[in-house]
Amino acid sequence: MKPVVIIGAGPAGIRAVQTLVAHGVRPVLLDEAARGGGQIYRRQPANFKRSAVKLYGFEARKAKALHQTLDTLREQLDYRPDTLVWNAEADALDTLHEGRAARIEFSRVIVATGATDRILPVQGWTLPGVYSLGAAQIALKFQGCAIGERVVFAGSGPLLYLVAYQYAKAGAKVVAVLDSSPFSAQVRALPGLLPQPATLAKGIYYRSWLTAHGIPVHQGATLQRIDGEHRVRSLNWSDAKGEHQLMCDAVAFAHGLRSETQLADLLGCEFAWNPLNRAWLPQRDSAGRSSVAEVYLAGDGAGIMGADAAEMAGERAALAVLEDSGYLIAPQRGVQLEQSLTRINTFRKGLEQAFIFPEHWAANTADEVMICRCEEVRAGDIRQVVREGHWEINRVKAHCRVGMGRCQGRMCGAATAEIIAGESQRGVSQIGRLRAQAPVKPLPFGLEIES
Repeated sequence: MKPVVIIGAGPAGIRAVQTLVAHGVRPVLLDEAARGGGQIYRRQPANFKRSAVKLYGFEARKAKALHQTLDTLREQLDYRPDTLVWNAEADALDTLHEGRAARIEFSRVIVATGATDRILPVQGWTLPGVYSLGAAQIALKFQGCAIGERVVFAGSGPLLYLVAYQYAKAGAKVVAVLDSSPFSAQVRALPGLLPQPATLAKGIYYRSWLTAHGIPVHQGATLQRIDGEHRVRSLNWSDAKGEHQLMCDAVAFAHGLRSETQLADLLGCEFAWNPLNRAWLPQRDSAGRSSVAEVYLAGDGAGIMGADAAEMAGERAALAVLEDSGYLIAPQRGVQLEQSLTRINTFRKGLEQAFIFPEHWAANTADEVMICRCEEVRAGDIRQVVREGHWEINRVKAHCRVGMGRCQGRMCGAATAEIIAGESQRGVSQIGRLRAQAPVKPLPFGLEIES
C-alpha cells in the first residue's frame, strides 16, 4: 500500500505527522535538513550544547515542543532526514539521499516546503561576505558563528529585525539596520497588527532593544551598492537626507520571504496571482486541499503566514487527508483551525502594510547589476530582451538564460519579474510565472540509482 508522504519537517510538516500518527497512520516524512525543525526552529548539530533560550529567544518553548514531538514520534513514522526531493510527478517523488537517487510512490502527499528570502539585487551583492537574511540566521543558529566582524542588515520585513537582534544578542557587532520601509507605514499598519498582540509586542521589543543598545536603525533607507575587491569593505545607502557610507565586512539583506512552490508546480497544482504575497501561489481551499486530488498544501510554501500559522495549516491539511481517506474526524477541530488561520491572515495583511514592497527597485536598478548570478545575466540583458518584444517571463528566460542556472530561478525569479514588468510597463502579475523545472535544486554527477 502506498504511504502518505509529507515533504518538509518544519512546523507544518511536524504537526501534520503528529496528526496522522494520532489516527494510526504511519507516514513518510522527507526533509532536506539533518534534523527537523525547519528554518525558524533549526536545530543545532547533535554535539552542540547551546541552550534553547540562546538559540530561539522568545520562541524557545515552541521550538523545544516541536522538536520533542518529532523525537517522540520517530518510531511511529518513516523519517528520512538529509533527503532532497528534487522532482515530483503524478503519484511519485524523486529523492536524493547520501548520493543515491530513489523514487517514492505515494497515495497522498502534503507539501510543506517552506520559504526562502526574496532577493532584490544591488551592485556588489555577489561579493564574498554578502548573505541573505536567512543564510545569516542559519550560520548563527546552526554553527554558532557570525558572517562577519562588522555586519549590516538591510531590506525589509520582520526577519530583518529578528536576525539583527539575534546577532547583537549573541555578541556580534551590528553596524546598522537599514529598513527600506518608512516609519510612517508601520504606524499606519498598527490597526491591522493588533489582532496578534503577542507577536506585535515581540516585534516592537526587537526594534526597541536594538535602539537601546546603540545600534542605529534607519528607516526609509535604500541600499545602493556594496563595495569591495575580494570581499565586502563598505556599502552606500540613501534616504531623504542623501547618500551615506558605512564601513563593514559583511551584509545580510532580503525583502521579505517568497514561497517555495516548485514541487507544487511539478505536481500539477493550479496557480493564481496573490497580491498580498506579490507572487503566484498554488491554489488551496481552507483545509489545504490543492487542485490535484491527492496533493495537499501547508505552511509558508503555499503563502507566507509564519510559524504559528504553519503548525495550524499542517494539522488542518493532515485532517483533510484523513477525511478524504475515510477516517471519522471531529469537524469542530477543523473549524477552529480555519478560524485561527483567518485571524492570522488579517495580521499578515498588516505586516505587508508595515513592510511595504519597494516598488521603485526595478526602475532604480542599473543595467550593470547582476540579477542571475548562475548564468551571469544582468538587468540590462533582461531589458534588452524586453525591448526586442518579449515580455512573458518564460520567453525572456529562453532568450537570455535568466533563471536557467543552478537555482532554477529560486533566487533571481522574483527580481527578474520586477525588471520585466518595469521595462514593459506592465503589472508584475501580467508577465506570467516561471515554470518549475526538475531538478528543483542542483544534483551531483554520478548519481547511484536505487532499484
